[in-house]
Amino acid sequence: MIVLEGCAVATVDAAGTEYADGHVVVDGDRIVAVGPGRYAGAGQRVDGSGCLATPGLVNTHHHLYQWATRGHAQQENLFGWLTELYPIWARLDEEVVAATTAAGLGWLALSGCTMSTDHHYVYPSGAGDLMAAQVAAAGEIGLRFHPCRGSMDLGVSAGGLPPDEVVEDTEAALVATEEAIDRFHDPSPGAMVRVAVAPCSPFSVTGKLMSEAAALARRRGVRLHTHLAETVEEEEYCQQTHGCTPVEYADRLGWLGADVWLAHGIHLDAAAVARFGATGTGVAHCPSSNARLGAGIAPVPDLLAAGAPVGLGVDGAASQEAGQLGAELRQALYAARLRGGPDALTARQALALGTVGGARCLGRAEEVGSLEAGKLADVALWRLDGLGHAGIDDPVAALVFGPPATVELLLVGGRAVVERGELRTADERDLARRTVRAHERLIR
Repeated sequence: MIVLEGCAVATVDAAGTEYADGHVVVDGDRIVAVGPGRYAGAGQRVDGSGCLATPGLVNTHHHLYQWATRGHAQQENLFGWLTELYPIWARLDEEVVAATTAAGLGWLALSGCTMSTDHHYVYPSGAGDLMAAQVAAAGEIGLRFHPCRGSMDLGVSAGGLPPDEVVEDTEAALVATEEAIDRFHDPSPGAMVRVAVAPCSPFSVTGKLMSEAAALARRRGVRLHTHLAETVEEEEYCQQTHGCTPVEYADRLGWLGADVWLAHGIHLDAAAVARFGATGTGVAHCPSSNARLGAGIAPVPDLLAAGAPVGLGVDGAASQEAGQLGAELRQALYAARLRGGPDALTARQALALGTVGGARCLGRAEEVGSLEAGKLADVALWRLDGLGHAGIDDPVAALVFGPPATVELLLVGGRAVVERGELRTADERDLARRTVRAHERLIR
């Protein structure tokens, strides 16, 4: 057993239980005890003095392949940014995807993330077995992984945004998606890999693919993910093309429900917010990416009040070059307050977005997202006794309002992935070298 003790503990359970000086006990891949003071039983002791224990963070939206194309289209909105980058992404291959997935997940681990999704939707002809490369890289780093088999079938010649060379045939995309479920999805308790179905967006996917993908996902019992209501340009596109808002379009195609989480959800009117709440549709809130592209601020407090699940996402590294999930706690807090004032979101609500909120979006809230006996041992221990956090008495406020905290220990299913701020499952310098090679392969 591993006994974390002498630390502050924020369980993020339904009651908001916290201990100024407490313990978390792990046996195998499960948490077996959480409480105040020292643990009386035996076990390998970890001194948590000066630290805060929280659930591991959950990343609900990413495009890991973009780690090789950071820093481009710095003054563009979403459509301009995509138009510049699509031709580069058309050169993706297995080696690039393996390197960027490992690098991005390793970096996420260093920022306190124990479970991440990824939305990969670019499958150039002859690129190789891209999802297998991703799953292998996730296994190397040791994070719990929810890859989304994305797709695009609406090229520019048919009225979409992406160039024709990066879109797939509709039927081929559906077949490949079901094959990904067959090969990689693990429905068992404690699974390290689960697959979701994820056509890309209203401006890159036909209605046929959207509706048939939803039917496929529900037939196979997996979750659904796509981008929605991210920009005013998307709103204009849907009004011109479909005669309705993006949310109305998604609803028409069967894309709202408790098995769906949508990236961004920025441009939502009151009716859309209420509909998300009524259907249990989740939202992956990506405040830094939204700011980088000037897309707007999602109405997170309204969504929470309506009962919709809301988690945090770093989004793709080409629109959020920092790529750190821990820092998104503060970004989410600030974004909510810019939109709704200083009482719009609390530090503890921000932490909940990054933990149990994300777990709800990914359908794993019964297993992760809070520190409770019986749940999976996905735990982050944050060091808060350094200069950057000195003088902040409230440890949750220190984590959220303060500078990014060093991860003293990160456990995924009880296995140490990060210790004393260093990745233990891979060589960070090697990850950097592989990423540079991947970048050079694309930018040629």
